[in-house]
Amino acid sequence: MNKIREFKEMHFTDELLFLGNAWDVLSAITLEKAGFKAIGTTSWGIASSLGFADGELIDFDRHLGIIEAIIKNVNIPVTADIEAGYGEDFDVIVENVLRTADAGAAGINIEDSLKQSNGLRDVSAHCCLLEKIRTALDNNSYKDFYVNARTDTYFQRQNPLMETIERAKAYVVSGASGIFVPGLKEDDEIKEIVLHVNAPLNVLSLPELTNCHKLKELGVKRFSFGNTLSDQVIDYIEKSAGELLASMDTAYLYEM
Repeated sequence: MNKIREFKEMHFTDELLFLGNAWDVLSAITLEKAGFKAIGTTSWGIASSLGFADGELIDFDRHLGIIEAIIKNVNIPVTADIEAGYGEDFDVIVENVLRTADAGAAGINIEDSLKQSNGLRDVSAHCCLLEKIRTALDNNSYKDFYVNARTDTYFQRQNPLMETIERAKAYVVSGASGIFVPGLKEDDEIKEIVLHVNAPLNVLSLPELTNCHKLKELGVKRFSFGNTLSDQVIDYIEKSAGELLASMDTAYLYEM
């Protein structure tokens, strides 16, 4: 079984898919050694590792190079966070998706947040994009490639539940394999989305949303922690560097 098919099937077992989010080759290898069954890249973590903020500020070739290096150095499926597709023109975005698939990714996250302006892409326009992506993938022998359609309603709307369900349904009809709703955290709202959307639901770890077993009971099929681990690593390096300079003694490095 190839990794694309393997990754797709991970969303349709009795178990919740717990993704390990990596930002470079070392983090990816470490997550694989720890036992994670699949890896999702974190655009935030990749950007931070290169000295940038998140938000498509890196040249796509550079971003894709890191994704490809991760894919080549692990033996488990990798899904790529390509934000909103690194382009305004739909043909450019579709080409970037195909390049990501050609690099060996098993799937992508593609979001409906606008990058050059505030707000969310119009539902009909985003559905058009998803249709173009799915058609291009199917026509290039990537039929089972996993398109995780991320909607940022919970980051940008005051009362997002009904719009989230509306968008999610439309995205699935337009070719999305699954739905990713970062910011979603209330049990009742998770249940509502699971009930009304006929596709696997992916949620993002938050301080109030941490337990895989509980999420599985609510019907969530995929759980990821995004940039949380990469942020912790950066914080550790900063604290350690400060301790070394404050003490002028490397003994701190041997106390861990």
